Amino acid sequence: MKFNEQQLTEFNRLVARYPEGKQKSALLPVLHLAQNSFGGWLSTETMNYVAELLNITPIEVYEVATFYSMYNLKPVGKHVFEVCQTGPCMINGSDNIINYIKEKLGIEVGETTPDGMFTLKTVECLGACGYAPMMQMGKFYKEHLTKEKVDTIIEECKQNAALNN
Repeated sequence: MKFNEQQLTEFNRLVARYPEGKQKSALLPVLHLAQNSFGGWLSTETMNYVAELLNITPIEVYEVATFYSMYNLKPVGKHVFEVCQTGPCMINGSDNIINYIKEKLGIEVGETTPDGMFTLKTVECLGACGYAPMMQMGKFYKEHLTKEKVDTIIEECKQNAALNN
């Protein structure tokens, strides 16, 4: 496993943002690059590769990758539902939304549907408390969730998958 030429160019651009000898500062964006480059998740092999490139110890990479929910430590579905489970979202029913998604997709938190389409994750605050309950899907927030909105989101994902096949 190695970055291709284009990915290495991006890696070098990311590291160049930081002062000489401070390449560890590039760890978060480099982990994003690695996750996007190697199947949407970070295997131990991938994290070791990142450590080698940044000239840091593997444990320094593991500590960061396991701390942040934005990094996937096992394969995930095409659509990752990251449902906020902190105070304001829970008060507004995110626990009901989580349970509904589990029931609707037939998976538990941390699992992926057998077809590889959906993964359900719970995460800490996503900073959209005024729009609770909410979830993140990639770069997009889905806010003021209801069972009906969840049904619509799932259907849109399935329709988009059908169009792209």
